[in-house]
Amino acid sequence: MLLKIARRSALWMAVVAMSLMATAQPTVKPESVGLSSERLERLGAAVQKSIDDKQIAGAVTLVSRHGQIAWFKAQGMADREANKAMRPDEMFRICSMTKPITSVAVMMLYEEGKFLLDDPISKYIPEFKNPKVLVKPAQGDPYTIPAKNEITIRDLLRHTSGVTYHWNEDLGPYYHKGNVAHGLAQYDGTIADSVKQLAQQPLLFNPGERWEYGLSVDVLGRLVEVVSGMPLDQFFKTRIFDPLGMTDTYFYPPQGKLDRLATVYWLDDKGLKRFPDTPVVEKDFIYTADYPYNGPKKLFSGGAGLISTAQDYLRFCQMVLDEGKVGNKRLLSRKSIELMSHDQLGKINPEEGFGLGFGVDGVKSPLHEIGTPGEVQWGGFYYTEFVIDAKEQMIVIFMSQLKNNGGATINEAAKALAFQAIID
Repeated sequence: MLLKIARRSALWMAVVAMSLMATAQPTVKPESVGLSSERLERLGAAVQKSIDDKQIAGAVTLVSRHGQIAWFKAQGMADREANKAMRPDEMFRICSMTKPITSVAVMMLYEEGKFLLDDPISKYIPEFKNPKVLVKPAQGDPYTIPAKNEITIRDLLRHTSGVTYHWNEDLGPYYHKGNVAHGLAQYDGTIADSVKQLAQQPLLFNPGERWEYGLSVDVLGRLVEVVSGMPLDQFFKTRIFDPLGMTDTYFYPPQGKLDRLATVYWLDDKGLKRFPDTPVVEKDFIYTADYPYNGPKKLFSGGAGLISTAQDYLRFCQMVLDEGKVGNKRLLSRKSIELMSHDQLGKINPEEGFGLGFGVDGVKSPLHEIGTPGEVQWGGFYYTEFVIDAKEQMIVIFMSQLKNNGGATINEAAKALAFQAIID
């Protein structure tokens, strides 16, 4: 019996090792993938200047092209006060870079025929039945009226649901009073608890009327749980992280890995300082930096909760770039990736391009930085960014940990400095 168990364990470890090998990218000379080594050094120099100018404490930058890593560098400090250098495998609070992962999970279930994108979310989470819209008259107290239509799954994926965030002046007080979680602070409850509370709050507008960034993807996280019958963290692990070899991505990292979690810093007009130990209160938006390791750790926020590394997130981005595949395994069909990276807003927002889970650049207005129309991208609250450019077969990842109230722009410059290195 023990021999059989040992053999099964060895076989399992071999399967895991083969999966990791299949998803790990080799590091190559930049010129072999059409990038200039000399020009990529501009990226490192710019990051170093931001560190020297005390705009950030440190960062990890990664550039991949044609499925191979051409630039991967850790610079500065993960913890200045402890004199702890930034490591290539440093872990970061990726916050809203969780949203594309949750959106992929939703599309996996969509491909299994579990629902249609234009299904009302109330079909799966009944609390959202008969939504109401907040009206704030010029005089008198606010009141609600029945919404013209219900929130659909598509509305949630493209942020046209009428749901917002706690920083919104109109609905923030409702969310705060209603004990709705946003994923950037401790919460003594589950995503099911929070979404149930959210469903009781009024909407900012009729679903489908306009675009408003908000807690829509947290609702989708709960949808994944309801439809799959699995907690969101387990669905992520078994259906996405394990197949991709994302071994350092968690809602709550294990104790043995917490020493790799980078410290958050705060930048304002007084300079760079360590993020406060106490929660930051901005009216009804209250957030912390210690939520990954302090508190109940029961909330799996589909919109903001994950911790990851640059290399782990590269594996996710490469799956998207490879049209849903990882090695010989397919997470999504090519057609689903096409749909997700296609602008879903149309006339709803003539300026903003947004697909199902990603921002889509250059499809309605000129690109902000050099790149390619149709590239998909997003960022996180604590200063993390990614770009996936299908035409150039290129991925750029920037990870730091900063509450940026002081105008630091290295996150945007990193993308431009990566793309300017193309020489083919």
